[in-house]
Amino acid sequence: MAIKVMNVIQRAHETMKREIIHNTSKMHTWIHVYVKPGDIDDMHCSSEDQTFYVVEGQCTMHFPGGEKAVMIPGMIALIQGGDFFQLENTGDGPMILLGNRSGPHGVTKHINYELGKDIKELSTEEIGRIRDSGRSTTSS
Repeated sequence: MAIKVMNVIQRAHETMKREIIHNTSKMHTWIHVYVKPGDIDDMHCSSEDQTFYVVEGQCTMHFPGGEKAVMIPGMIALIQGGDFFQLENTGDGPMILLGNRSGPHGVTKHINYELGKDIKELSTEEIGRIRDSGRSTTSS
């Protein structure tokens, strides 16, 4: 049977890391875990439309103009491909998100805002620069 039922909270607490849980030619879904308060990724965009649903904790989405949106469990971000954002765990424990995106995993581009390049094309030096600009980098 192609239908899979899963307890996202239980699975996130078992693995405590990002995990692809569904991957087809049309879309993919993943559990996104930022373990520590203050964990933050790079300012980036995806080439495809995507969503992030807050399962646990508090997520602050930062945008290039300095705006931000604070999300708590039950809230969802609906993101068009090409819109830049940065995710930060601003809660007091782990932040668990459920994300999904158009297209299969691995085909989508993750474009860093500062460098304007897909992270798969970055040099070791450029990757270090992105990691040094945040407290922790977690690719989405």
